[in-house]
Amino acid sequence: MRAAVLGTGSWGTTFAAVLADAGCDVTLWGRSEEVCRAVREEHRNEAYLPGVELPARVTATTDGAAALRGARVVAVAVPAQSARMILAPLREHLEPDAVVVSLMKGVELSSDRRMSEVLQEVLGVPAARVAVVSGPNLAREIAERHPTATVVASSDPDTARLVAAACASPSFRPYTNADVVGVELCGAVKNVIALAVGIAQGQGYGHNTTATIITRGLVEITRLGLALGAEAETFAGLAGMGDLVATCASPLSRNHSLGVQIGRGLTLDRALAATRGTAEGVKSSTSVLELARTVGVDMPITEAVVEVLAGRLPVEEMAAALLARPHRAEGVEGAHEPLPRPLAEPAV
Repeated sequence: MRAAVLGTGSWGTTFAAVLADAGCDVTLWGRSEEVCRAVREEHRNEAYLPGVELPARVTATTDGAAALRGARVVAVAVPAQSARMILAPLREHLEPDAVVVSLMKGVELSSDRRMSEVLQEVLGVPAARVAVVSGPNLAREIAERHPTATVVASSDPDTARLVAAACASPSFRPYTNADVVGVELCGAVKNVIALAVGIAQGQGYGHNTTATIITRGLVEITRLGLALGAEAETFAGLAGMGDLVATCASPLSRNHSLGVQIGRGLTLDRALAATRGTAEGVKSSTSVLELARTVGVDMPITEAVVEVLAGRLPVEEMAAALLARPHRAEGVEGAHEPLPRPLAEPAV
């Protein structure tokens, strides 16, 4: 099977290797000729995935038409907030029967749309030809072929099965799922929760605080998902709890690492420079909170992250602000609580 991966960052490059390990001939597409040349000639992407040798089946080009020619599976791994602009010129080169796979994790700021919805609009493909891959998928570990599993979600079972077959290998185990909404929301919101965990750890708080934020963060994700029609069991699975734990616990997570730097007192700009990568949770935190407010879902951890990133809540006050909330029973009830004040204009 011919496959294309749009985006030569760490996750896009890693997923290209996963597809190649599964037997696909893969073309990476990116805008850096230097990166593409290194992939073609040296089978390496030292800029984003240093020290990893890529399979011989992986090549790369800056020519979008060439990358997409004959590709039955097209995986998209570009920054979520730039996806519409980056992908629009490639629409005309997409094969008429191609299946499009979102590797992106976020909610679009300008529209509150999930990434699968953005792909449908910008590439002109129906929902039945769109799939989402999400789970505890830290790129470095997968590139080093540590055993891991993931979720392939699509509204069309045949599409989910096609993508699962295209990426299944001895070290990478895909499970199919029909709950696209739930899987995507898990992937988007877990980055925000990972920022909160990192901020708390940067402040010097320990495992109790981490466990509290992760557990209550899962409640927030579940509340939002259920309000938007997701299936409850998704949140206890690989795309939910699995991805949340991996992202909140690992120093390989850019969102977690960024949060640690902010918790230690760095400004957002300095923390971004220190982590040298795209932390999708920074911008997605605002769009996730806006989406939650449209359906009346209370997300206090997400709101605290937005306030900290915007400079309206000092990091040393974040934990106290969360603990000072009104007492109530544990659980996902209270999903439709009134939210009295509108979201202020973000400073980032």
